[in-house]
Amino acid sequence: MVAKTFFGFEKILAEELRNLGAGNVEIGVRNVSFEGDKGFMYKANLCCRVAIKILKPIAAFRVMNEDDLYRRVQRMNLRAFMDVQTTFAINATVNGPIFTHSQYVSFKVKDAIVDKFRREEKIRPNVDTKHPDIRINVHIQDNWCTISLDSSGASLHHRGYRTQTNIAPINEALAAGLILMSGWHGQSDLLDPMCGSGTMLIEAAMIACNIPANLNRKEFAFEKWDDWDPDLYDLIEASALKKVRDFKYKIIGYDKAPSVISKARDNIKNAQLEEFITIKEQNFFDSHKEGSDFLQLVFNPPYGERLPIAMDEFYASIGDTLKSGYPGSHAWFITSNMEALKHVGLRPSRKIKLYNGSLESRLVKYEMYEGSRKGKYINKDS
Repeated sequence: MVAKTFFGFEKILAEELRNLGAGNVEIGVRNVSFEGDKGFMYKANLCCRVAIKILKPIAAFRVMNEDDLYRRVQRMNLRAFMDVQTTFAINATVNGPIFTHSQYVSFKVKDAIVDKFRREEKIRPNVDTKHPDIRINVHIQDNWCTISLDSSGASLHHRGYRTQTNIAPINEALAAGLILMSGWHGQSDLLDPMCGSGTMLIEAAMIACNIPANLNRKEFAFEKWDDWDPDLYDLIEASALKKVRDFKYKIIGYDKAPSVISKARDNIKNAQLEEFITIKEQNFFDSHKEGSDFLQLVFNPPYGERLPIAMDEFYASIGDTLKSGYPGSHAWFITSNMEALKHVGLRPSRKIKLYNGSLESRLVKYEMYEGSRKGKYINKDS
């Protein structure tokens, strides 16, 4: 199988899959390939935090042009996974000089499937882009084509708990990846000082308590497959829930807008995580760290893409607040605004290239030490 993810999260996903019991794990670009049985496919969909799709390859071949693609698809044993009553949808991604238009590739594969059934059975299966019985994924790299069944359906970042959002909400799988990349697994207090609709807080709580990432999700695509085994899935879910653990630290969220706080609380309630997360109406720039224990901050500040803010001043305030109010803490945040990042006024000890959607971004880390002497916040690895 193949698990798709965001650029930069491949190693985290590989580690997740190994910990879940996958075999022959190999890291690619924006994907990780692995081996497992049907039960493991269920488990990967349920438990992987940074995966956005779990694909089951069913054919792979070389193609030289669109007509070649059409012929090769027609030679596949389509009845192994569908019949004329099966509704289907096709998603294609292409990369290379031969195939350059993913939508055209989707149409060509659709035509090959429909024409084969029409020729052999005088009737054609129907396309349903919204709620099909099966989803077919076509991936072409140069002249190598892989056809897969999409076992997930809607992207796995659709966890099922988020019913309320604000402007520019962070993707749930991306949020989980940022937290895991920061090295946090529930070993200290955690603060999101710009929590928005609460996504980072919820993902942090699920990580801390080892709650399966997609426990609240309404459905997966494999539930419509002919070999769907609900008893096996229930067994997999029950086994995962036995590994849920308690959490003794605090997860805290700040936001200055009451309407935003209300949305975050609704989402936290939907995820049934109220006992682990505290939300406060608080402007981060007027705040300071409470207590002397170590604190981890992970947040997603505005980039200036959709919110009209004076970015240079805003990022300078982030640096000032961290320096004056948060000694004994590590602060991680993601931004695509490279120019504004220069105004933080602190030297990051880590700077990791990632993507937030199509935006090239940086995940940066600042280590704030006790005391005010310049250089105490400059890490030796910088």
